[in-house]
Amino acid sequence: MTTSSSATVPPSPPKTRTLWAWTIATFFGAGLGKPGPGTYGSVAATLLWALVAIVLHVPSHLLNFLLLIVILFSIALGVPAATITARESNRHDPGFVVIDEVAGQWITLLFCPADWRHGLLALLLFRLFDITKPFPVRRLERLPGGWGIVFDDVAAGLYALGVASLLRLWF
Repeated sequence: MTTSSSATVPPSPPKTRTLWAWTIATFFGAGLGKPGPGTYGSVAATLLWALVAIVLHVPSHLLNFLLLIVILFSIALGVPAATITARESNRHDPGFVVIDEVAGQWITLLFCPADWRHGLLALLLFRLFDITKPFPVRRLERLPGGWGIVFDDVAAGLYALGVASLLRLWF
């Protein structure tokens, strides 16, 4: 009777990584921060928004146009990057993949006045919806590969955008 050692040894991680996919998926390494890599991704996205909006004083219409462009790129590149990175890391939804948080955070920042209070509110609202995943956000995680990784955060960003927009009406 022979015993197979392969039954007890987990598969080894791939020796190579697809550099562009890991770079995009981790948002240039922001997702490697610990603890809470998703928060690091959201903060990085908010800081980039603040740099353009507050420091460079980009007009609001141009800021919103630029946000739409980077949101589309983060989703279009994020889905395949998340798919590849998840496959290469042998994980369903790796925590270090934060391009989804970046896209969701930028969605939340759409139409946001360019000041630190509104930026902080957008950050807090997005993290709240990303962590709690209200109906039907959690169901989107069931989508295959990078689609599920990215689109639950897109939906969380839409929730946060809606709440932030309503709050701006009263405050």
